[in-house]
Amino acid sequence: MADDEQQAQAAPKKSKIPLIAGVLLMLGLGAGSFYAVTSGLILAPKSNAEMMEKAEDDLPEISEIAFVPITPIIINLANENSNKLLRFHAQIEVPASYEEDVMKLKPRIADILNGYLRAVDLQELENPSALINLRAQILRRLQIVAGDGRINDVLIMEFVIT
Repeated sequence: MADDEQQAQAAPKKSKIPLIAGVLLMLGLGAGSFYAVTSGLILAPKSNAEMMEKAEDDLPEISEIAFVPITPIIINLANENSNKLLRFHAQIEVPASYEEDVMKLKPRIADILNGYLRAVDLQELENPSALINLRAQILRRLQIVAGDGRINDVLIMEFVIT
């Protein structure tokens, strides 16, 4: 046991300089990062002028788009508790060069809409955010039917549950 005590006394104490240097370096880098982010040096949002310019560049010319009306649809949303109807009317935004192609697909589009709207649950339709989800689902289905680049958007003109 005397040997253990002598070895414990003879062991040199470790320096705390690397620990202190690491903590100081960490604080310095944290403060520098905080300053860079809050002052806008990095991760700064674009100015309003830059965002407006980019938005204008992304917009298609008015003459380059066309709207194809879809025949209004009335869907029976009957279930065991109620007998409700959905009146649905929309228009499809398409590039003007594909307007005739999409017009030829109107019967298929009506079929897709009828099938999808009949499958949607009444409780889902009564949800306040249902229109956003419904619009996205319809847009995706119509883009698959028409082909890539032929349908830009779906504009819901009437969506009434009676």
